Amino acid sequence: MSASFPVLRLFRGKQRPKGGTARPAPPSFSVKHALALSVLLGAALLAQLLGALLANTALFVAGSSVGLLLDLYLVHRQPRLVAALGRLRFDVTARQLLRDALIVVGLVRLPGIDPLEEQPLALALLAGYFLHFCCQAVALLIRRRRTLPFVTRNIDASALRLSSAPPRLLARQPSRRLLYFALPATAGLMASALTAEALWGLLGVGVTLALHLGGILRLAAWLRPGAQPANEQQALEWLDRWLAEYRPTVAMYFSGGAASAYQANMWLSTLSALEARPLIVLRERFMVQKIDATDVPIVCIPKVAHLMRLEHSSLKMMLHPANSGKTSQVLRIPSIKHAFINHGESDKLSSCNPYAKAYDEVWVAGRAARDRYRLADIGVDDRDVVEVGRPQLAPIRHYAGPPAADGPVTVLYAPTWEGWTDDPGNTSVILAGENIVRALLADPKVRLLYKPHPMTGSVDPRAARANERIQQMIAEANARRSGPRPGPEAAAELARRTAALDELTTTAFRPSADEMERMLLQSTPGGDREAAVAAATAAWEEAYWASFPEWEHLVITGPRPALYTCFNRSDLLISDVSSVVSDWLASEKPYAVANTSGLAEEEFRAGLPTVRAATILTPDAAGVPALLDSVRDPSRDTMARARAELKVHLLGPADPPSIVRFDRAVAALCAKADRRRELMALRTDDAPAPRVAAEAAEAAEAAEAVQEQPDHSDPENSLTT
Repeated sequence: MSASFPVLRLFRGKQRPKGGTARPAPPSFSVKHALALSVLLGAALLAQLLGALLANTALFVAGSSVGLLLDLYLVHRQPRLVAALGRLRFDVTARQLLRDALIVVGLVRLPGIDPLEEQPLALALLAGYFLHFCCQAVALLIRRRRTLPFVTRNIDASALRLSSAPPRLLARQPSRRLLYFALPATAGLMASALTAEALWGLLGVGVTLALHLGGILRLAAWLRPGAQPANEQQALEWLDRWLAEYRPTVAMYFSGGAASAYQANMWLSTLSALEARPLIVLRERFMVQKIDATDVPIVCIPKVAHLMRLEHSSLKMMLHPANSGKTSQVLRIPSIKHAFINHGESDKLSSCNPYAKAYDEVWVAGRAARDRYRLADIGVDDRDVVEVGRPQLAPIRHYAGPPAADGPVTVLYAPTWEGWTDDPGNTSVILAGENIVRALLADPKVRLLYKPHPMTGSVDPRAARANERIQQMIAEANARRSGPRPGPEAAAELARRTAALDELTTTAFRPSADEMERMLLQSTPGGDREAAVAAATAAWEEAYWASFPEWEHLVITGPRPALYTCFNRSDLLISDVSSVVSDWLASEKPYAVANTSGLAEEEFRAGLPTVRAATILTPDAAGVPALLDSVRDPSRDTMARARAELKVHLLGPADPPSIVRFDRAVAALCAKADRRRELMALRTDDAPAPRVAAEAAEAAEAAEAVQEQPDHSDPENSLTT
């Protein structure tokens, strides 16, 4: 059907938005609803036209009024339909211009109004459009001047002459401004049509002109010489001075879509705990507000030319939690060393991407990831792989024994998403999810925590439908259960803790606030905000779990509670081949992995190290009852020792702690950056002696690297003197 009616494709929007970000449609939007509103809008314009041509005052007034009111509704509640009509070259300005043109025709056709009085009305309407476009030109000029070449957070940038933004209606909403300001003119002209008195039309149009003129004068206040922010060159010079004063040594570089911010957020606590002076470098302006609460300075530099200024800063190295198309741009800076730290490790092919060889070093959790790169043979030198553990896993509590005999077994089902390929083994939601949940719900002593990946269903509609059915199954199971529930004081405590946490982690902005105003409000944080956020988060989590009865199944789809908090509340994990499994092993609790790949269990275990200590579930979930029995009775748990060994293999030793190893790796890579800069400085000198010194230093560094390289040769074949 959509092939025959291209307008429907405009209404549906793109199925795969750019950047891999899933943008679900508003709940109120549907194709049928959009078509109905489009038909109603066309009917209003047709009624206005017929009323004007037939000199039917009632029809003319009704069509004009309904059309304007319907447009006001569309810009407020149906932005996707407004965008679709705009792509058809029938935007708000075109529709309002058509309505006003029909009003002029109607006034000419309707009896009672002197033609000499109609001319000033038409000229006044044209003057209104002239002032509208003048207002828009001023707004664009202000927006351009208020757009700095970078965006900051947690940095005092008041020297850039930051100021509050102009009203949003005047500066950023030309469609709404045109419709709002047209209301008095349309009302006055309709009154003139009904009473045959041109005075009402002149009054209405006069108010509209006054509104446009007042908007221009209001915006002009932001064009005063004293209200001008720093220009591009001044702003970049200020950034250079700030970098020289702050002297950052380590930066986390991140670029991606809105839904990928979690990849950077998981490293915030590690970054802030480093002994070095950290910095967060972003590339997309919207990402500045996607980063969670942190005291680490943040700077977003969208343009490559401006990004290259980091070459002359004190930065020694960059940490990369994800690959992106823009990563190659920053890798061109020769004075900075780069380490790929990833946002999680699993046996998926994405965990040994060939792009990794572009970095100076690849930091992994343990031996398993090192072996993964070696076996993949993608060009990553084993000497460039550094085992640092997973510092984020410190909050995960260790296995403390089976659940109480009279208590429920809490099972966390946390499947991953379908990914960008058609591999059926990516997610269990489609083929096995409903069977797994059905088997768990059949046990009356099981409490299920269902936490799907936030991008589930963003690529494959089957995953979205299966996810909806699973949530419906859980809701129906809860309806069949009963038991004591927490009192109203628990909900009140949760609300209080939520408000306290939101106050610390979010910044309240006016609807009119733009980037510059947010930079002004999000300057240097006061006090130890991260410690306060950690305490408030812990208090919120306690209140959250206390607000639900222990027998109630939960569907957890938001960022709170966090995944590791769910780990600590669970006795068993069921998941897919993903980094969730590797992180869960820090607890050494039992876990199961759904095998929807089509491989035999032996082949599945042999090819995927992270599942070697897991119970393997087939798509029919037939092994769930036996799995639950092994959780309740540790004597039936045959994988305990394997989990302990696999934990060390995947995550590295417990001593020294991961954060210590991570900090040492940072110091070592910074030292390599210092040596590289020294060599580069010597090479730029034309004198022979420095060149010789540079060559000697380079040779010494190469010899040192050879000495540090582990000897994998056969001792029987070694040469001796």
